[in-house]
Amino acid sequence: MTSRIPRDSRLRLVRPRPLAAAPRAVNQRRPRRPAPRPPEGTPAPAELAGMARAGLAGAVRVARWADSALGPGRHGATADGKATLSDATAERAAADLGLSVARIRADWDTARLAGLVEVHGDSARPGWRLRAWDRDDSAVLRGWVALFDAWSLASPEPAGHEPAAVAEVVSAMPQVLSFLQLSAGPVPVEQLLDLLQQRVTELRTERCEVAYEPGTGRPAGAPAPADATPAADAALAPLLDWALRALASVGALTYGGGQATLTPLGSWAVWVKLEQICVAAQSPAGNIEQAAEDMLRGCAQLRPNAARAEYRAWLAARPVGSAVTELIDAARGDDALLRGLAFEALRVVGAPAEPDVRAVVREPALRPYALLWLAEHDGVDPEDAHEVLTREEATWLWVDTAAAVADHGEAPMLVRHLEAAVQPTVPQLLEEVRAVGHPRTVQVLVALAAAHPDPALAKAVRRAAFQVHTGG
Repeated sequence: MTSRIPRDSRLRLVRPRPLAAAPRAVNQRRPRRPAPRPPEGTPAPAELAGMARAGLAGAVRVARWADSALGPGRHGATADGKATLSDATAERAAADLGLSVARIRADWDTARLAGLVEVHGDSARPGWRLRAWDRDDSAVLRGWVALFDAWSLASPEPAGHEPAAVAEVVSAMPQVLSFLQLSAGPVPVEQLLDLLQQRVTELRTERCEVAYEPGTGRPAGAPAPADATPAADAALAPLLDWALRALASVGALTYGGGQATLTPLGSWAVWVKLEQICVAAQSPAGNIEQAAEDMLRGCAQLRPNAARAEYRAWLAARPVGSAVTELIDAARGDDALLRGLAFEALRVVGAPAEPDVRAVVREPALRPYALLWLAEHDGVDPEDAHEVLTREEATWLWVDTAAAVADHGEAPMLVRHLEAAVQPTVPQLLEEVRAVGHPRTVQVLVALAAAHPDPALAKAVRRAAFQVHTGG
């Protein structure tokens, strides 16, 4: 005896209408890995968020001033009508807030790094974190972690050092921070300097495949220069001093008296980064080392929760910028299924992907996906996000999703996909589908005609496919 219940396909691209939505909890498995807990003694998230709010109070103050005084159409807009921090704007902010121009500029830079303001070209606008600052602890903590990640931009690097040496120190600091986190207390700077030197030597060895003598920065077997001293330590000492001061300026650690100690926020952030590495190492479906397109194909048959876990693992293993570029390139391909999955992965990326997503709004093939992503990013309920699409855009997305179903799904699912169309009748849908000009229109209509059990409707769909094919 066969079941009459249709199989639950795991393909998910466009959310169905609210009335037709099935309970999501029924079709979702529990995550395989329980949520990790921070080390004992770590303050609660609400307490950590309070620390972050206190540390970023100045940045929030300047960002809110800019939102109020420089917003579009406001009476206090600058002469050029742009929300940029020009000299005149900085002086005006200083006068309004009773602060020095230098303080205003420093807080403005912090606000940018924390995502409280977003700069696009020569204009700026409030970041989504600023809107959620008072009510969303997770938004506050994400903002602080963004600032923590950008610590090397928070303070100008010392003069007189090669850019390559600075880059090596920046690359080596995660290991230094991990050591501080494991030490759970003050660590002498001399010990950190030794660790930094070892890590820099490892980086050079890995990059050049040349063995370096420990503590010298000199290839093994090479003659020592006449003025040989602990030159490597001496060269790295000011860079370590700069790194520790920069990290102290963002509130990640305290630095003084020849010692450095992570703050509770800094210790928590380092733990978060270590957890991300662990997640990357435990990729649920083993796609972590694949290119974006292959990773998305590997996730196509996963349920939503498992797919999101795979996206997180894949993202944790590579720089955000290159990961977003890879995902968008995959979305530009011919496979509509990968297009939808790429934007699901971009939802996991969140705010860092916004500039790239906004940049593809002008591309017809990606525009509906990008508009839905941006609407949800701006706080629109996912069930209502489709309302930002025009009728033509919604129709194009319907055809694109139908193409994905035709290529990877099952016939009953393609028939059910009719319910997601914005048109109230099938004749009206066929008319608008023909007008929208999707390159897969003929294939979609042929597949729908073959799958639909109603002979009359199937005949009408086949006629529409023929007319599109012949240009009639």
